[in-house]
Amino acid sequence: MPIIYEKKGRIAIVTINRPEARNSLDFETMGQLAKAWLDFRDDPNLWVAILTGAGDRDFCVGADLKKFIPAVTEQIDELASGEKSLLGDEYPPNAPLVAVLREGDIWKPIIGAVNGICSSGGLEMLQGTDIRIAAEHATFSIAEPKRGLFPGGGSTVRLPRQIPFVRAMEILLTCEFITAQQAYEIGLINQVVSKKELMATAVKIAEKICENAPLAIQAIKRSVRKGMNLSMDEALDMELKIAAEVFMTEDAKEGPRAFVEKRKPVWKGR
Repeated sequence: MPIIYEKKGRIAIVTINRPEARNSLDFETMGQLAKAWLDFRDDPNLWVAILTGAGDRDFCVGADLKKFIPAVTEQIDELASGEKSLLGDEYPPNAPLVAVLREGDIWKPIIGAVNGICSSGGLEMLQGTDIRIAAEHATFSIAEPKRGLFPGGGSTVRLPRQIPFVRAMEILLTCEFITAQQAYEIGLINQVVSKKELMATAVKIAEKICENAPLAIQAIKRSVRKGMNLSMDEALDMELKIAAEVFMTEDAKEGPRAFVEKRKPVWKGR
């Protein structure tokens, strides 16, 4: 299976499983990846996801240049007009963009566990995650222009918002790899750990997030993500509306009650 989708308690683990193809994304992989993200989004029992790649060589090198890209270039007019879905009726029409976390409105936290080379669509997908841990040997790049292609998974929009502008432009225009340590220094990732510690570190962070009220956590992500596209005043107004929604939940009553009773809260997610 090109995607391994596991549910372990409140945590979903999504593994891109094409190590023989450097964990690149072909039609089936993108479709299954999109389905996994939508299932994670809609399953109330799942609160946090971890995204990683199989093996220790590649996290994901982006779209499969032998299969996916030729199909896109040959049918670009139909695809751009919405007349055709690249992956067929089995998958949502926007599956490639959901797959790389460019669309889908997933407000639950996603942790990236980068186990190797993270390039092109792999790095675009990583930009859709919220917390990022990388193994020491991981490297990062946007490589599409080296093949005459455009990084349409969100990099020209998201990367300059997530790291300093000049570093984003350097990555986008030179297409050169940066190391895990360099990625950490510019704020692209949160931590650099050994290969052995990678998944354990990601799981530990996921477990810490799961100690908090899920609706409050999701509301925070929604406020941050949506607020980045608004003016300061508009974002603050939206934040108040989102805060009001959270204060009306059962969990908002449970948290203070548990504090007074000196016990751990029991979150219901409602």
